[in-house]
Amino acid sequence: MAGSLNNLAGLYNTQGQYALAEPLYKRALEIREKALGPDHPDVALSLNNLAFLYNTQGQYALAKPLYKRALEIFEKALGPDHPDVALSLNNLAFLYNTQGQYALAEPLYKRALEIREKALGPDHPNVAGSLENMAALYRATEREKEAEKLEQRAARIRGIKR
Repeated sequence: MAGSLNNLAGLYNTQGQYALAEPLYKRALEIREKALGPDHPDVALSLNNLAFLYNTQGQYALAKPLYKRALEIFEKALGPDHPDVALSLNNLAFLYNTQGQYALAEPLYKRALEIREKALGPDHPNVAGSLENMAALYRATEREKEAEKLEQRAARIRGIKR
């Protein structure tokens, strides 16, 4: 049931129907917490999804604690080098990056990239995503040469000729 609610909420979220998505995400989270306990990785997935909804709407104060809680759950339940930890690190870094808090975002992006490279291999599409996120941060902080190198590597991974 929680999975279906989550999927429907995700559909609404991608359509920009946030008022419809939010209660579904919250209900999925409630079900998972009750059925699985507050520290289960599926609870962390629901927290990430709800945080993403808030982040999309610019409600950073609501998103941030949810991202942080999801990260804590993933690290505790799955270990510090699991790809789901990288997902949470990336999401929290994106929030900081969006707010112009580059000094907070950069180490999180770097750690997410390291985890993905180690766990998934250097040519995995998720590694390309991490490289692109780091490049965006470098561009925002006027580090063009560093950004270009990361973008070139991401393009190679994705098979895009530049």
